[in-house]
Amino acid sequence: MSARCSHVLLRVDDLAAAVADFRAAGFQVDFATAEERALHAHVWFPDGPIVELLTTPRGARWFRLPLELFFGRGAGKRMVRWARQAEGFCDVAVLTPRDGFAGRLAALARAGVPSGRAVRWKRRRPDGARTEFSFAYPRNDRLPFLVTPYDPPQHPPAVAHPNGATALRTVEVGVRARDLPAFRALVGDAPGFRVREAPVTGVLAIEIAGLDHDVDPALTHGAVLRAAPADG
Repeated sequence: MSARCSHVLLRVDDLAAAVADFRAAGFQVDFATAEERALHAHVWFPDGPIVELLTTPRGARWFRLPLELFFGRGAGKRMVRWARQAEGFCDVAVLTPRDGFAGRLAALARAGVPSGRAVRWKRRRPDGARTEFSFAYPRNDRLPFLVTPYDPPQHPPAVAHPNGATALRTVEVGVRARDLPAFRALVGDAPGFRVREAPVTGVLAIEIAGLDHDVDPALTHGAVLRAAPADG
């Protein structure tokens, strides 16, 4: 499996409210864990990248040092940024094969893109089954991070969005000039990214295939969701 976009992260203040709004916009949305304690929810598509809605625990903005110790150098700054920013896109992940994950991090470090340690994470799905995955955060908190596929997969058996959405086609990313070499080292030739120069590196918008109109911004909690051109 070559590298490709795994998911875009959309920080929201109230996860239940955001899920309700995305459902009102015509998306199928599934909580990542039992709804009553969930901090994440997913907008899946039949294949390819997804949107992950997330909220942050109370007080997370003050926990930089513990986060650094637990998740590795660079994690604290990134996760505190998530907690402190307004609602909207906060990050993007690149899907990387489980086999050779450590080697990939070592190669990036040699290329001048150091990361914190690889973290192996477990999650209990709403049906009670467990899934696990690994991730690692570059020390530059504005760069995409790396994640392995869920094992076993968490993808629902069927995905049908009432609004007709079929795929997250494009992630538009603004990249400041000095971050561009590291961004290219991380993303490589992964499909689905559109890059333009910007003063701050981060996700600007996404394009979703199957829609006949842009999603109402009143329902997207600070994120820009556009209809992808019909010609792909």
